[in-house]
Amino acid sequence: MVTSVKSDPNEIALLEGLAKNDRQAAETLYRQHYSMVQSLVIHNNGTADDARDIFQEAMIVLYEKSRSGSFELNCQLKTYVYSVSRRLWLKKLSQRQKYLPDMNGAEETVQVEDDIELHEQRNGEFQVMEKALLSLGEPCKSLLEAFYLQKRNMTEIAGSFGYTNADNAKNQKYKCLTRLKKLFFAVYKNNV
Repeated sequence: MVTSVKSDPNEIALLEGLAKNDRQAAETLYRQHYSMVQSLVIHNNGTADDARDIFQEAMIVLYEKSRSGSFELNCQLKTYVYSVSRRLWLKKLSQRQKYLPDMNGAEETVQVEDDIELHEQRNGEFQVMEKALLSLGEPCKSLLEAFYLQKRNMTEIAGSFGYTNADNAKNQKYKCLTRLKKLFFAVYKNNV
């Protein structure tokens, strides 16, 4: 559930659509806000490619927040997108050592550091999970991908992987998942 102090029903509907992976909501957000982000980035030592990357990252942050179930929008959606994009761009400029203390654009901004930090933390966890999954080996890696990513049912998996029935496939999936968790936490502890 998304709530908004401004209570603009259109913005709430867009966020709820985004949370449900509605393509039209994503396209509407792109049409309404991309040019603003592009202008911000290009007028502050960036390129069109940089603008696309920053906008994409901002949309991921917005998507994650809208799916959280407790997102409270305390400003206009445009302000939130601008603030996230500005913060992401400042960080990228800082990494490139081209930091500009006075960025052009007098638009209102809101505090989004926590949202960005959470996004980066999740990215790090996904990278750790990817490492753990790669070191898991076969057939566990393929079995877990078939179930969790391809959304195949256990009967299909049993047939594809040569198990005698769905229950045997389910038992193997459990064993693979247990191994993956051990690998994940071993890698995670080393990265903390």
